[in-house]
Parts: sequence; C-alpha cells; structure tokens
Amino acid sequence: MNRIMILDRYLLRQFFPIFFIAISMFGFVLIIIDLFANLVNFMQNDVSVSIILQITMYFIPKSLTYALPISLLFAAAYVIGDLYAKNELTSIFSAGIPFWRFSIPFVVVGFLASVFSFYFDDSIVIPATKIKNDMTRRALGRQVTERNSNIVIKTNDGRLVYFIEFFEYDGLIINNVTIVETDEKGKFISQIRAPSAEWKETHWEFRNALIYQYEEGILRVSPLGINTSYNEHPDVFKISGVIFKELPAKEVKQLVSDLRRSGYPYYEAQTDYYHRYSFSATPLIVMMLSVSMGGRFKKNILLMSLFTSLVAAVVYYVTEMLSTTMAGYTYIHPAVGAWFPVCLFIAIGISLIRSTKT
Repeated sequence: MNRIMILDRYLLRQFFPIFFIAISMFGFVLIIIDLFANLVNFMQNDVSVSIILQITMYFIPKSLTYALPISLLFAAAYVIGDLYAKNELTSIFSAGIPFWRFSIPFVVVGFLASVFSFYFDDSIVIPATKIKNDMTRRALGRQVTERNSNIVIKTNDGRLVYFIEFFEYDGLIINNVTIVETDEKGKFISQIRAPSAEWKETHWEFRNALIYQYEEGILRVSPLGINTSYNEHPDVFKISGVIFKELPAKEVKQLVSDLRRSGYPYYEAQTDYYHRYSFSATPLIVMMLSVSMGGRFKKNILLMSLFTSLVAAVVYYVTEMLSTTMAGYTYIHPAVGAWFPVCLFIAIGISLIRSTKT
C-alpha cells in the first residue's frame, strides 16, 4: 500500500510542473490571439494602453478555461511518454501494478479539475467576460446591440414575467404580448395575452387583450378592461433581453422554471443550464482519453498519444455540439443532449483504461 501511495505522489510531482507550464503557455497564446484580433480596431479608435491592458486582464479567466483541457491532455501525455522513454513504466508494471491503478491519480486530477472548472466559470469567468465585452464595445465606440425580438423580462421579484415577440422601438409598441403573474410561492394567478400594447406615457395600453384566471377551480377567460397597473417603462424592454451565457447557473435555473410554469418555450434555456454542468466534465474526459491512449503505444509514445488524444477530444467536442444542438431544437430532451456525450465518453475512457495491457 505504501509503494502505491509513493507512486501516486511521484506521478503528481511529475505531472503538475508540466501542467502549470502548459496552461501558462496555452493561456498566454490565447491572450495574444485575442489581443491581436482587436489590436487594429483599438489603434484606429485611439484606445489608450491602459484600457487595452484592462480589457486583456478580463480575458485571462476565459483563456485559462480554454487552456485547461488541452493542458491536462498535454501534461498527462508527456508524463506517460517520459516514463516510457526512461523505462520507468516498465518497472512499475513489472512490480504488479495494473494500468488502471496507475491511472487513478490522473483521473482524480481530471475530476477535481472538472469541479473547479464549473465553479470558476460560474463565479469568475462569466462576470469577467461580460465586463470585457462591455469595455471593448465602449472602447471601440460600438453601441450595444439591442435585441428587439423574443424578449423575456422579469419584474416584481420574478412574480411578473413579460414575453414579447417583437418590440417596435420607434413607436414604443410591443407585439404578441404574454404576461404571467404568480404569487410568492410561484403559484399561477393570471395570464394576459394581447396582439399588441402601446406605451401611453405612464402605462401600457393593450389591444384586444384577454386575461386567463381561475375562478372556483375553473380556468376562465375574459376581456381585459382598462388597466394601468402594467407600467414597466419601455427602457426596460430595450435591454438585450435574457442572454443565457451571461447569467450564472442559479439564475438560468430560475429562468427555466419561470418559462416552464408559464407554458413558454424553455428548451433552449434548459439545454444551456444542463450544458453548464456537463461541459465542466470536459477536463475529466480529456484526462481519461489522454491516459488511455498513452498506455496503448510502445514507440513514439508522446507523439502518438498526443495525436490520438487530440483526435478523440475533437470527436468528443463534435458529438457534444451535435447533441446539444439537437436538444436546443427539441429533438431530444435537454438533459439527454447535455449528458449523453459525457456518459458515452466516460464509459469509453474507462473501457480503454481497463483493457490496456501491461
């Protein structure tokens, strides 16, 4: 047992220096690519060096997120290749240690990296990226593109939800309006539907509006009379709407609940929510693929394991992209679309590790 733990510590001591070098290198390359992609625009708009450095700084978290999986893959492949080159791995297997047991430290690192990836992305990357995008638009003199279709707005602590199909900015008219009201516990109170509504200085005036309410346990519909209580200012609807990628997972989950309760399409938001969790498993999958591939070659270990691991990772990314796209278009359930590639490739990784001959 002691020799196993000694081996685990030895592998981790070999792994982490390579990993930190790799993530620093890949992260730096991504930062340079992002900087040069906007450098010409910065120079044309006379953006100061300090602003450019601030924008670049806010991209660092995102660059580390992008660099994490490939850095894990490279470090694992390099360590295994180096051990093979020095005949150390032969000695390890000769001591009766199977490849699956040898792989455990790498798999544990991949699992911990996945957990870290989710919380890091949710709490740091998303806010930092939003700030970076806002600063870039201001520095380049670009106005924020307002989305005037499929707008979802929550007011009154989330108890009042507006669904707007199209907002005419010039005439301050909202078209195909649905307003859902719930109580503090989320219980349905009423739903208003109208072809359009026009802003009248202090409130929205609905045209041919109907209100759906429960009366004595029966859902009844009746015309909506003059009602000045719906007075959200038009500026509220001029924001870019709900952009899932700029919301933390908790708020996306709440939005999914609101959309589902109101009967409004929610598959896109729910797919994004599940994808937040499933995509964070990428470091684990990449690590398992890298280790399993590295254990299947006897010559040119580093080159072959890197090549095959990259190919396997690309196949995973393509599978994941197709699966989530199908979920977004309601062909499959969002949970299936998000988690099927993860479960499939984890099973493949486990199978490859267990079947590697030593």
